[in-house]
Amino acid sequence: MGAAEHRRDLVSLAYPVYLELLAGVTAGIINMVWVARLGGGAVAAVAVATNVENLLLGVILVAGSGTTVLVARARGAEDPAAMRSAVRGGWVLWALVTPLVAIGGYLCREPLARLVLGGNGGDSLLLATDYFSIALPGITVFFATNVVDGILKGAGDTRTPMKLAILANGLILGLDPLFILGLDLGVRGAAIATVLSRTVALICGFVALHRNGVLRQAAQAAQAGQAAQAAPRRAGSLSADARRTAATGLPMSADFVARMAGALALVAVVARIGVSEVAAYGIATKAMYVATMAFYALRQAASIRTAHLLGAGRDERRAIGRQVLLLAGSLGLMALLTLLAAGPWIMRAFGSEGEVAEAGALYLRCLGPYLVLLACFIALGGVFEGGGDSPALARITVCGMALQLALAYALSGLGLPGICLAMALAMALQCAAIARMYRRTERPPATDYDNSRLKIPVTEPDGPSPDRRPA
Repeated sequence: MGAAEHRRDLVSLAYPVYLELLAGVTAGIINMVWVARLGGGAVAAVAVATNVENLLLGVILVAGSGTTVLVARARGAEDPAAMRSAVRGGWVLWALVTPLVAIGGYLCREPLARLVLGGNGGDSLLLATDYFSIALPGITVFFATNVVDGILKGAGDTRTPMKLAILANGLILGLDPLFILGLDLGVRGAAIATVLSRTVALICGFVALHRNGVLRQAAQAAQAGQAAQAAPRRAGSLSADARRTAATGLPMSADFVARMAGALALVAVVARIGVSEVAAYGIATKAMYVATMAFYALRQAASIRTAHLLGAGRDERRAIGRQVLLLAGSLGLMALLTLLAAGPWIMRAFGSEGEVAEAGALYLRCLGPYLVLLACFIALGGVFEGGGDSPALARITVCGMALQLALAYALSGLGLPGICLAMALAMALQCAAIARMYRRTERPPATDYDNSRLKIPVTEPDGPSPDRRPA
């Protein structure tokens, strides 16, 4: 398979994911814009609630990401039983995880608000509690949407999740003023508008699942071959499906949570420099999301592409990796040049001025080398996720974040440039580790699909399907 074909397929899969991720960030911005009319306390409440939701995303990534890889692998193998098992495993995990988060979060909404705002949150504490009283039970919808997206992406459809995200944001844009101001529900109105909008998008997602040709044919073929033996083996097969999905998705979830936690912990280090630097770091980090989301979109595309081809018995990880590095390096270089040229304008666009704007512009201009390395590491990680090497990738990330914090503390005397230097040095070592993993992926070309070569099991708990065709 040619390099151009790999590159074209990666771009085709990645750009809808990027727009979907951008749409997710936009939802929080829309809420903030309308809530800003209620005062600073309301803004602070919604801001911290949004950060908590972003952290909770790492929980459901166990189901969403694991399902994506396993569905893509089964699609490549043209194995309807394995695809049905992958889909079922994602929903079993959702059913296990969601009540713990939704019900537990609702019961602990006030302590949670106090934890993220501090004991002296004042009005913001009460407002955050009100927001959590709606948003945390509504996490049920958010988690279900993530599983639906994971199934569709594994089936090769990244455009429908993008459309669903845009639909949800469009509804939030219309419902926010109605519930926040029109019905005078305040921050609770923002939460209600968000949950209702996501619910409508989720319903449309279920319709998309039903209409997806790949999933429908796989379900029909699997049911035809397994109906006679499904009843006596249902409980055991559900448990096996859930374990398989969890084993696949947990390292990816750990990778995401480690990076999020590291970014939050870095705030404490930056606080040693000064208040203006903390504000600048917070604003610049949000501006940086525009670039980093492109890296994560390419990562998802690489994961889907790699898993699909491995399922078909074609180990082309090195070829895919080369194209991923080419695309990621180009994106990282574009980000570097953009931040060098437009750092001050970016800070002013986010409403900063004075010392905060100056510190933020300096930080963005120093961040370029780190972003180039980050782009390569994140995007190439998709090849290992799709190939079953995500546990090793998660270990590299956890060690890298720990090293980053230690270096940042040691170099904080240099100000924000020292923080950037620490981030770049830690990321350079992570890139060296993943490069070593990448060099080990070269193997003789395979003509048959061999599950034993892969670290993610794709066994068929309900028995082989009579409709399975050779890859």
